[in-house]
Amino acid sequence: MASRDRLAQLRAQRAQGDGNSPTQAQGQGYGGGGGYEMSSVQSPAYATSPAYASNGNGAGGDGMTDFYGEIGNLQDMVAQFDSNVSRISDLHSRLLNNMDEVQTQRLTAELDELVGGTRALSSDIKRRIEALGSQAIPGADARIKKNQLSLVRKKFMEAVQKYQTVEADYRSRYKQRVERQFKIVKPNATPEEVASVVNDTSGSGNQIFAQAISSSTRYGESRAAYREVQERHEDIRKIEATLAELAQLFNDMSVLVQQQDEQIDTVQTAAAGVEKDTEAALGQTEKAVNSARRARRKRWICFWLAVLICIIIAVVVVVAIHPWTRTSSNNGGS
Repeated sequence: MASRDRLAQLRAQRAQGDGNSPTQAQGQGYGGGGGYEMSSVQSPAYATSPAYASNGNGAGGDGMTDFYGEIGNLQDMVAQFDSNVSRISDLHSRLLNNMDEVQTQRLTAELDELVGGTRALSSDIKRRIEALGSQAIPGADARIKKNQLSLVRKKFMEAVQKYQTVEADYRSRYKQRVERQFKIVKPNATPEEVASVVNDTSGSGNQIFAQAISSSTRYGESRAAYREVQERHEDIRKIEATLAELAQLFNDMSVLVQQQDEQIDTVQTAAAGVEKDTEAALGQTEKAVNSARRARRKRWICFWLAVLICIIIAVVVVVAIHPWTRTSSNNGGS
């Protein structure tokens, strides 16, 4: 509870000091298809704590204060990532239900920008989690660090999985849309022809579609369906590229979790060993002190016993000699 209160206090102070300063992100097009500048999609700027900005591992900073500050930044970034995923899902839905070509182009451009910004954000989150995990914080703080970092990683990986689910779901919906459009042009299409058009990766599907258009009596409607199928194929390719990137990101994070947990466990084990050795040394020191006290007490006892024995011997000698008796006898004889 103390660590949570401290984190909340630091985040409140940072919010008051920094304010809301938007920044413009840059990235590649949706699925890597072409570059663009992020002009309409903005996200908050997340300042790295000074220690992490200087060397990437927090060394030389204010220890746990910098750590809590960076944890707060990461929590905000993960929340922004999750919000972006929800917006991406909404844009996919609007694209599937939209019939206006101009509106479709606008939504596609907006989706491309948002996906590119989300990609850049995910890379930044991964980099900062990696940097945060490399900071060595010994002692009891290592356990706090492990718990806080594990929580952030868990939230981020859950958001990545949510993104994967959204993209996979809309890939399936886009394919269903392609299938419906193809059956408009060729209602009696065989399952093989439908599968070839829906899963077109080599261009053979376009040939089948073109042949169907040439034999169709609804030329205008067929041409419109063909254009939409081409657009949906492009959307599907972008989604598949994004899914591949997310799978790689998830795998990288899984490996990072294992590596960082091992590092933190090693630090904790070493700290526990040092603490155990210290306690053992303290115990030995206490034993030595007690032994010294007992030895000193025994020496004093021996000393006083010796003095007592000497006194007793002296008394015995004096009594045995009886010098005063001899003096009395001598006086009587005279």
